[in-house]
Amino acid sequence: MEENYQLTEKVVKINRVSKTVKGGRIMKMTALVVVGDGHGTVGIGLGKSGEVPDAIRKGIEDAKKNLVKVSLKGTSIPHEIVGKYGAGAVLMKPAPEGTGIIAGGTVRAVFEAAGIKDIRAKSLRSNNPCNVVRATLTGLLEIRGAEKVAATRGKTVKEIYSA
Repeated sequence: MEENYQLTEKVVKINRVSKTVKGGRIMKMTALVVVGDGHGTVGIGLGKSGEVPDAIRKGIEDAKKNLVKVSLKGTSIPHEIVGKYGAGAVLMKPAPEGTGIIAGGTVRAVFEAAGIKDIRAKSLRSNNPCNVVRATLTGLLEIRGAEKVAATRGKTVKEIYSA
C-alpha cells in the first residue's frame, strides 16, 4: 500500500462457539472483522479466542494481512456483478452519486470499509455473515475497471469509453 490512509476497523459479527469435552463445554468466541482505508483497499479477518477483545484483536490482525485493492469508478463500482462464496451470493449494482449504500448490515460493512459510497446490493441465498462477507469481497475482486479491460484488449482507456 503506497498511500498512508488510516485503516478503519468494523466488527461484523461476534459468535460464541462451544466444544463439548469429557468435563463439559468449552466456550470460545469468534469475531468477524472488516478493515479498510476508505479509498479502495479492504480486508476481512476471522479471530478466535476465549475472550471477546482477544478475538477482535486477532481478527483485525488477520484482516490487515489480507488487504486487497478494489476497482472503483467514482463513488461506486464500474459494473454489475454477483459475488459468490460457498452458499452465499451477493448481487451488486452501481448507483448514481447521492444514492448511498443500499445493502444489508454485513455487506454494508465491506462497502464502507472499501470507500464505496453509492451502491445497491442484495444478499442472495445464504445469510451466514462469514459467507456473505466473503462473497461480497469475491465479487468486488472480480470487478474489472476500464484500465484492466483496455490492457486485455490492447487498447487505450479512451478507446474503451468511445466504443
